[in-house]
Amino acid sequence: MKFLDLQKVNAVYATDLKRIAAEVIDSGWYLLGKYVKLFEEQLSFYLGCKYTVATGNGLDALRLILRAYIEMGVMQEGDEVIVPANTYIATILAITDNRLVPVFVEPDEQTLNLDFSLIENYVTNRTKAIMLVHLYGRCCWGEQVKVVARKYNLKIVEDNAQAMGAKSHICGLSGSYMTGALGDAAGNSFYPTKNLGALGDSGAVTTSDEELAMVVRALANYGSEKKYYNRYQGFNSRMDELQAAFLSLKLKYLDIENERRRVNAETYSILLQNAELILPQQAGEEHIWHQYIVRSSKRNQLQNWLQKQGVDTQIHYPLPPHLQECYPEYNHLSFPLTERLSQEILSLPISSYMGKEELTIIAEAINSFAE
Repeated sequence: MKFLDLQKVNAVYATDLKRIAAEVIDSGWYLLGKYVKLFEEQLSFYLGCKYTVATGNGLDALRLILRAYIEMGVMQEGDEVIVPANTYIATILAITDNRLVPVFVEPDEQTLNLDFSLIENYVTNRTKAIMLVHLYGRCCWGEQVKVVARKYNLKIVEDNAQAMGAKSHICGLSGSYMTGALGDAAGNSFYPTKNLGALGDSGAVTTSDEELAMVVRALANYGSEKKYYNRYQGFNSRMDELQAAFLSLKLKYLDIENERRRVNAETYSILLQNAELILPQQAGEEHIWHQYIVRSSKRNQLQNWLQKQGVDTQIHYPLPPHLQECYPEYNHLSFPLTERLSQEILSLPISSYMGKEELTIIAEAINSFAE
């Protein structure tokens, strides 16, 4: 059983996707056209923010936000960004690519998201932002974050790569309850495996800050607001028309697909009975279950057992960013909880196309594991 079968993910849309592809091809316009504009408008409406700037991928979206803040004078090289220690490497790359300094903070062991109670301990006179990661699809938001951000005049940047469609029960800064519109700005990814996935790379910056949106848009287009006139030393990071058209179609069904994932997550939590496992918390609309994460001190043995039973699983993530070879300057740091989680976490197959029969087969294989 595949961990994720993208053919099945897109099969339900296949006829419309092929029709849309033909329309884009026949239009003769493949970048910065009507389909990108339409998707930007639709995503802003869906999230409840004022501006969306489509980008080439999710990493670029985060990079562009921080670079825009530097161009705007909000940040400068050497400033610090508070970030969870247990995130994916892309979150950290966005910070260091802009010659900013990541300040790692341990997660909450129950939610696996940033531990809000620790944030203020890491604020210095160089801190300029808190980067929240809605890890595995669970909303990372709370009043404590808003209070600390206001107290120290910090920007709140969301890494919303994994949680498109999740909702907070606490209102965001601009009045929205949706991840991607809670903080000052958000980087979003539409990599094919995401809940809202393109058929290639693409991403978006979402914000209600008009100046930030304008600077990001220029930076993503070679730093140009007017063709051949470059205000900034920018990038080339633009969503193409084909991906925008695909995403425009799939956005209409996102809430339905996310609800199917919630049902599947609840089913897992009922069926899984192995005492070796720590199961994830249910969190209602705050979780869209990009991944269903279980924990076990015998994770590697469990993964090998499931592989023998024909069940494919993955580890998100086996080595934290501060221990990666590309960051020798941080290898000496110690984050015990983050490091323990990296040895315990196992991602089970979960998607909108799966039914109870498949979940039962996986659960029975797990329940039969004994080491």
